Amino acid sequence: MGTVRRKIFSTGIKIFDLLLMIGAFGVATLWLVSRHAALPLGEYLAMRVKLGNLLIFCAFLFVWYTTFSVFGLYESKRLSSRWIESLEILKASSLATLILFLISQSLHVRMVTLGFTLRFWLVVSLATIASRLSVRSMLAFLRVHGRNTRKMLILGSNARAIEFAENVKARPELGYVIIGFADRKWEGAEECVKAGFTMACDLDDLPAFLRHHIVDDVVVALPVRSLHAEASRIVALCEELGIVLRLLPSIFDLKESRTKAEKFEGDYLITHHIEMEWPVLVKRILDFTLSLILSILLLPLFAIAAILVKLTSRGPVFFVQQRLGLNKRMFQIYKFRTMVVDAEKKLKEVEHLNEVSGPVFKIKNDPRLTPLGRFLRKTSIDELPQLFNVLKGDMSLVGPRPLQVRDYELFNQICKDWQRRRFSVRPGITCLWQVNGRSSVQFEKWMELDLQYIRRWSLWLDLQILIKTIPAVLKGSGAA
Repeated sequence: MGTVRRKIFSTGIKIFDLLLMIGAFGVATLWLVSRHAALPLGEYLAMRVKLGNLLIFCAFLFVWYTTFSVFGLYESKRLSSRWIESLEILKASSLATLILFLISQSLHVRMVTLGFTLRFWLVVSLATIASRLSVRSMLAFLRVHGRNTRKMLILGSNARAIEFAENVKARPELGYVIIGFADRKWEGAEECVKAGFTMACDLDDLPAFLRHHIVDDVVVALPVRSLHAEASRIVALCEELGIVLRLLPSIFDLKESRTKAEKFEGDYLITHHIEMEWPVLVKRILDFTLSLILSILLLPLFAIAAILVKLTSRGPVFFVQQRLGLNKRMFQIYKFRTMVVDAEKKLKEVEHLNEVSGPVFKIKNDPRLTPLGRFLRKTSIDELPQLFNVLKGDMSLVGPRPLQVRDYELFNQICKDWQRRRFSVRPGITCLWQVNGRSSVQFEKWMELDLQYIRRWSLWLDLQILIKTIPAVLKGSGAA
């Protein structure tokens, strides 16, 4: 599950928890009234609509959310057991209910009696635990059937590393796919093969392996005390590439990014990854909303462009090409076709005309462009179908431009690790590169602007780039 999807999923869980809390409040009220009739139901309802009671109830919601957050109930529970999560829910609901009762008593809220509080606690605890177990079952089903999976590489081939791998392999509901081991001495090479695991690479080749393969999680099971420098280098490398790092266990401090400890089958893992806060979720919501609105508003322009492309040249309306997106995963990008049908085959003939440095190919007067294609490129109308990529979640409105497969192969030969960090975020339709000269920007500067965007990223920066993109497109500055 991608970062944005995790945020959306987490937000859904938070909202559902609050709805359960509200529902439990109502059930406890009806239960108490029907059993004892201490107060008529009408009087209960009248009390609930008073402004003071409404404000208190809003405070209860805030307390409930905060308590559950403090207990870590909105973090990923992929590696923790259902019983531990249920126990944490019980602890959190007990503390939050106690706070609710104490506040109510201090403010003399008549309806929150001891009987009401106990009923509320019982209903909300059971309902929340049941909902979380249901979610776990749903996710387990998806993972067993190959969905919502993550690719894991284990560093070290000692007995402990192999035991950990076997535990993970025996739990397909966790959704981890072990792609192999990496080590130098290979003390457990024979055991790895017997257990059915792959020896992926030597530790010296680890940087190249991480650059060329899809790896979501790296688990360090090396003897860290004797390989402190090596382990520290791996920590820095994973941070540079934007890969989640887990330590089994760690005996050194992780000073960068966010860390958290998780218990799995008797072992403690410390997870270390690039920090992503709630703005990432807001970014995805804004991406989807704005793309949907723009797609609807621009439908007439889409229709006109499609008709003109079809009438003015032979071939399909859309140009579909494989690009590399988040964590180097392939996706199909959509554009209005601006070139002749066999443009890809003619690339070799025009490569010598390349006007930019590095592993990318850009020329202003590409002979493969159709007359209409030049206009579509100049006005960036050819890029509009990428709004559908944004709706699908392959791209964002703002982010580093996705590389072509051909460019990526050349990119791999000359790029530095810091340049690979561009794959740790979702690619976009526009970015700093687009508003600073577009195709006229040389490769090194392009990469620097991408990293600058990742380091400085905020919703405000995205808004600034979107605003600056409008005059850049209208002027056609740097378009190729």
